[in-house]
Amino acid sequence: MTNPTLNLLVIDEEQLYAEHLIGLLNPYYDEVNLGFLDDKAELVRLLRQEWDVLIFHRAYDMTFADVVGILQEHGINLPVIYLTQNVENSAINEFGYPEIMRGDMVKSVPVGKDDVIVTAICLQADYVAAKRQMSNLRMILKEAEQRANVLIANSKSAVAYIDQGVHIFANTPYLEMFGYNSMEDIIGVPVVDLISGGENVKGFKQFLRKFDKGDRSQVEFAFESKRTDGSTFASKLQVASATLDGEPVTQIIIQQNDAGSAELAKKLAEAERQDSLTGLPNRVAFTESLDETYQNITNGLIKSSSLIYVRMDGVGKISSSTGIAGVDTAVKQVAYLLDEQFNKVSDAFVSRFSDNTFAIIMDNIKQDDLVTLANAICEKVATMLIEVGSRTVTTNLSMAIVMMGANTQEPQVVLNRALDTILQIDADAENDKVRVFDVSTIAGDDDTAMAEYLQNALAQNQLLLHYQPIYDISTDASNLFEVYVTLPQADGTQMTFDKIAPIAKKHNLLEKVDRWVLINAGRHLAQVRQTEPTARILISLSSATLADTNLVNMITQLNRAIGGGSDVITLQFNEQDVVDYLAVAKRQAIALANIDCPMGIHSFGSTTKSADALEYINPSMVRLAKSFTKDLDREANLNALQGLIAIATEKGADVLMPNIEEASLMSTGWSVGARYLQGDYLQPSANEIIFPPPAEEV
Repeated sequence: MTNPTLNLLVIDEEQLYAEHLIGLLNPYYDEVNLGFLDDKAELVRLLRQEWDVLIFHRAYDMTFADVVGILQEHGINLPVIYLTQNVENSAINEFGYPEIMRGDMVKSVPVGKDDVIVTAICLQADYVAAKRQMSNLRMILKEAEQRANVLIANSKSAVAYIDQGVHIFANTPYLEMFGYNSMEDIIGVPVVDLISGGENVKGFKQFLRKFDKGDRSQVEFAFESKRTDGSTFASKLQVASATLDGEPVTQIIIQQNDAGSAELAKKLAEAERQDSLTGLPNRVAFTESLDETYQNITNGLIKSSSLIYVRMDGVGKISSSTGIAGVDTAVKQVAYLLDEQFNKVSDAFVSRFSDNTFAIIMDNIKQDDLVTLANAICEKVATMLIEVGSRTVTTNLSMAIVMMGANTQEPQVVLNRALDTILQIDADAENDKVRVFDVSTIAGDDDTAMAEYLQNALAQNQLLLHYQPIYDISTDASNLFEVYVTLPQADGTQMTFDKIAPIAKKHNLLEKVDRWVLINAGRHLAQVRQTEPTARILISLSSATLADTNLVNMITQLNRAIGGGSDVITLQFNEQDVVDYLAVAKRQAIALANIDCPMGIHSFGSTTKSADALEYINPSMVRLAKSFTKDLDREANLNALQGLIAIATEKGADVLMPNIEEASLMSTGWSVGARYLQGDYLQPSANEIIFPPPAEEV
């Protein structure tokens, strides 16, 4: 696994060794940016950029001490590795590695010890990255703490901070609730002094002890509070982890259980679900709304919904030029625009998910309409000028869309998909800022995702049907077409039914796939028969449909809709399924015969009980297993084929010989007694029913 980028500054009189180092470092980084110089003036200029490691070898007008002095003079904290010619002068430990592996400098490393030098560079680069990240995190924490303290100081809720059970901060409502005149009066007062009754005190100590040990199963404690004047009142205390001046503390919020407590609790609940900066619902409220949407979809109260995850891009530039105030102003304006634009089209739940992201839920909107709306909003924001004092800033939006339907996954899965999709959008790109999650992109690696993709394909008619004509030797016609179903994949390929079937069977979707094929193939046949009235279809069905007692009714209805004779549809089942469910297959064969629907067996000859299958269900057609059409130049294989066809013909079943890929196989099919021939040599399958040209033109 490689790191993203290394910015390496090299001071040397000769560039050849620097380029040699770059070659050694390339396997460890996606990109290595080299800065090369050999004099003092150039060093001062290049130090205006951000570097990860500085390598000093030799310079025209500088010594190693000069370099260290320049860094100190400019207040730059940059690791320096000094390459020496003499091993004795380098700080190498007993294992042959640099003596100083941490800190801001590896004092010296001998030239030529490439493994030691590369190790030192990588270690120092990692150290610098960690240090910068720590600095950024501290700044973020400090800013968050400042904002939290401002909110708490101005909050109407009674809030205090305690450390080891002692008050170190309290806001005005908290002081007033317990009768203290100022914060100086309560600092140092144990929180148990505000609890009335020994049992309450004992229970609170146990409660606080569990919380301090990391137990978050219980964060509320009901007790009788005691004011400074000795009066008491029923209250409820909530605790949470917090920081004050960068140090960990415990935050407590106390609610008074009086006549107005219900209203107060309601207001607190609302405040806990509202973003203080934008006035929009916050992440807590969004999570609840997403859960509710999921329940409404699964219960059938709504048909579909969508999650739109929005990211503000370029926030770092806004922060560097205008500070937190500028970022807050930009966030507020974007929040207002999102709320206005999404709700202009339909009722939408617009929330602020985090600092520079938003999450939106919209019910019953088509994907194409939503993508159009999202693109329009992105363009609107891109042209929006945001005024921050006397300055103007701009931002862009990226949007990830996850559609939710009857087969939607659980809320956390939907959210994770949105988060993964947004990461695929380049924050610096000007176009392609809206992306829709496509379950087919993960379906190949996840059985559950593939089942979901198949369910969506069934619901949205995304499966594809293919038709291959079958040549009837006895009538010299090709008006019978075998139907195949495939599932389009994200890479442009088609998943065939033999790959679909195991997944469909595992997730109880086989019968739905069969039903989809019957309905859609029947609908297409009805259209074709308006111009080609002799057209018929042969459809393979699964074991799930073999046992379906409603199959006869369905075929009857299809025949009526098609408007043809009773034999316009021929059904065939796998020989293995027929053998496994022989009694069921016999009942189904009798039922289909009663409505004059031909029934056949495909993969005939693939089991040891082919004759039993013929005896029990008397199929009108058998489609030979693929293995019987291979290597027919061998006498044994040809004899096996002739014997199998003879068995079928004796029982009155017409034989279909598939996989005719060359002229010799076609001639064999004529000679061995097969009635039907099929294969790409005659005509490949197509996405529609296409009658082949007359035989003399083939």
